[in-house]
Amino acid sequence: MITLPEVDLTDPEVLRDPFATYGRARERAPLARLLIPGLGPIWALTRHDGARAMLGDARFEITADSFMRPRVPDDCLPYMRTMSEMSGTEHARLRKLVAPAFTPRRAAEFRPRMEAIVDALLDDLPAHTDGGRVDLLRHFAGPLPMDVICALVGIPEEDRPRWREWGACVAAGVGQDFERAIPGIMAGARDAVAARRARSRQEDDPGDVLGELVRVQAEDGDRLSDTEIVTMVWHLVLAGQTPTNLIANAVAALLSHPAQLAAVRSDPALMPGAVEELIRWCGPSLLAVPRHTRQDVELYGATVPKGAKVTALIAAANRDPRVFADPDRLDVGRTPGAGHLGFAHGPHFCLGASLARVQTQVALTALLRRFPRLAMAAPPDELRAPDPGTWRLAALPVTL
Repeated sequence: MITLPEVDLTDPEVLRDPFATYGRARERAPLARLLIPGLGPIWALTRHDGARAMLGDARFEITADSFMRPRVPDDCLPYMRTMSEMSGTEHARLRKLVAPAFTPRRAAEFRPRMEAIVDALLDDLPAHTDGGRVDLLRHFAGPLPMDVICALVGIPEEDRPRWREWGACVAAGVGQDFERAIPGIMAGARDAVAARRARSRQEDDPGDVLGELVRVQAEDGDRLSDTEIVTMVWHLVLAGQTPTNLIANAVAALLSHPAQLAAVRSDPALMPGAVEELIRWCGPSLLAVPRHTRQDVELYGATVPKGAKVTALIAAANRDPRVFADPDRLDVGRTPGAGHLGFAHGPHFCLGASLARVQTQVALTALLRRFPRLAMAAPPDELRAPDPGTWRLAALPVTL
């Protein structure tokens, strides 16, 4: 029987440097217990092999209780249960139907439109400077994902400023603003689906996720329902905010590591691998979405009872020295080896991973090219939001 390390998620050290704290737990044991006041303990896999295995193991199930459900009007309730809450054949059916809209090829086809969105945001950036500084989180990394989603879904140009506001509320994750944004997103998604169905899919409109979903509904024998398509748009909005924190973290990391910054500036071909390394080293996901055990499970000599919550310490697994050489060092030229778990693993591997990867590549490439003298205007450690589950910045002030 191993002695399990316990990690109090309210500990200031966890909030200050979760990579170090979670890393110490990893080196003590492959299994830990996370303590959250008022919620009881959560079991946590600390090492890469155990975390990866758990994420792909059907004995550990994501359920509605894995998420904090916001309060919404009754007419929004049919759209709140996304694919993330499904498992087994129900999840497999829906994922099979929608997966063609989210392939790497689709993401690559959509790259030119993402480049245009990024360029437009960068064109506007100097106008937002104040005292020679500009907040890249507020004026670039923040609005970018929702602008991309609007293009993917076909939201009319005149409605996109409102969707940006909703995106900022969703990215915040909790609170009354988040809850108030949901009815507008649902109504806009219903309108977008109706408008997309009303016109035939254009062959010169690559990467149109909503068009692909409507086509699947029309052509596939196992049809998607209207409710499922609108729910998928909500899922896209909810999960699609990840690049906000990933891009902000990546910029702060590169600007704090001059040699790595110089490497990607001098060789743009490094960027796809650099993005993978940045996801591994400073990706926003510190913890996986909690799973619930469907039965008693033996893990490393401990019995995890049926119904218990279990998570993976992504931050620890992605810096596991058993898998990654010199894991605490950022190396944009790192030779690909065992994959990071920044997009999870198994049946619930992030559906939008290809879009997030391409979006981050495009954003970093254009930003570094446009502003060769880009520099931090404050130490990153002073900008961190205190969050044991998500590595994120509260602001990203830079000089251009």
